[in-house]
Amino acid sequence: MLPTAFEIHDMTVAYNRRPVLWDIDLEIPEGKLVGIVGPNGAGKTTLIKAALGLVPLASGKVEIYGKNYRQQRHLVGYVPQRESVDWDFPVTVRDVVLMGTYGQLGWFRRPGKAQRAIADRCLQQVGITPLANRQIRQLSGGQQQRVFLARALAQDAQLYFLDEPFSGVDAATESAIFELLHQLRSTGKTVLVVHHDLQTVRDYFDYVILLNMRLVACGPVETSFTNENLQMTYGGRLTILDEAAEAMRQREPER
Repeated sequence: MLPTAFEIHDMTVAYNRRPVLWDIDLEIPEGKLVGIVGPNGAGKTTLIKAALGLVPLASGKVEIYGKNYRQQRHLVGYVPQRESVDWDFPVTVRDVVLMGTYGQLGWFRRPGKAQRAIADRCLQQVGITPLANRQIRQLSGGQQQRVFLARALAQDAQLYFLDEPFSGVDAATESAIFELLHQLRSTGKTVLVVHHDLQTVRDYFDYVILLNMRLVACGPVETSFTNENLQMTYGGRLTILDEAAEAMRQREPER
């Protein structure tokens, strides 16, 4: 039986006394690639922020390998939404990736040769070595996403949270991210990804969390990503998604 990498018990999160997540209970085994799906406003990003201690809990607890985040932060990597980052901050691509090594150094030591080697390896892993000395504001959306993936890799974490990594990127970047996530899983890492494209859930993930303020389902894709659970998660909005997908299939030429 695999150890539990991430678990939530009886968690409720509220903004201005208005609940955003209600009574969430879930467990994620180690070594899983997990999609977090649900409609806009379902609390997907809030779930990640609560796990990272970025928003307070009204009740409940979050554990990473059996302990709270403060005790285990060195095990956790985080890739935020691109929209939440100040891309005008005057820093280079390599500087951002080096930030991923700070947890290993502590507050009072500067990155040295070993840390720069780690940063360069991670830049190569995500395919942006030629951009190392470029200011981050000069990058495209896909390149920016790769920078933050490289920073997360530099942390050498066991558990990764990625908030919409496929949003607004080109096909080449999406393919590169997908390949990287599978490499992480193959080395025993656990990865949770906020994801919007229902059509690719079965292809991309082996575990899924279906969320709409309350937890609808959490488990292997083959048993949890069902039409019944999707209807419970999306309600009438799922009909629109299904109709759009069917229309696209009808427009595709026969092969």
